Amino acid sequence: MADPRLFRLRVVYAKRGRVAMLSHLEVARALERAVRRADLPFAVTNGFSPHMRIAFGAALPVGVGGTAEFFDLFMRSYVAPDKALAALQAASAPDLMPSACSYVEPQAPAASVACPLSTYCARFSGPAASLTAPESIEVVRKKKPKTLLVAEYLRDGFAIDGDSATFTLEAKPTGSLRPDVLLDAALSCSKAAGVVPEDLHMVSIDRIS
Repeated sequence: MADPRLFRLRVVYAKRGRVAMLSHLEVARALERAVRRADLPFAVTNGFSPHMRIAFGAALPVGVGGTAEFFDLFMRSYVAPDKALAALQAASAPDLMPSACSYVEPQAPAASVACPLSTYCARFSGPAASLTAPESIEVVRKKKPKTLLVAEYLRDGFAIDGDSATFTLEAKPTGSLRPDVLLDAALSCSKAAGVVPEDLHMVSIDRIS
């Protein structure tokens, strides 16, 4: 249950460059260190092993960057958003840089489920005009094979512009479809159909909203 005595600061940041190759846990640790260096009055949990009260948005797969990621920092006292942002920017690495801060209500949905829709932009090594999503994808969940129907997660297909593709995925209470897994399957499907070159490959993927 949210503690109304605490201030909940939502911090928007970018995950770029080599940092995109870090795991979600490694990114979380780097962000916690930046908060400590910024000397913000963060709250801590109770119990035998107290730790920072911080909640992160939906995890990105390794290799996927983000231009509008966010985390919620619970603080014991109020700090003006512009001052908090300046302190965090001074304490952060360039490829993990905060861009905005604002307060949200303590009762607002958890950061991990606040945005069920995620929009991605992928760039390829060449034109991807005929990239086609498969109807289903086989994945392994908890060591068991599972078939995901792409239409249940992909909203409105791919919007292709030259060598880039923009698309939106919806996270479900029962799970989600990873953007890199979708694009790998789409490339394989499109190459098998002969509608894209065999040497076409992904260059980068970023979550943009």
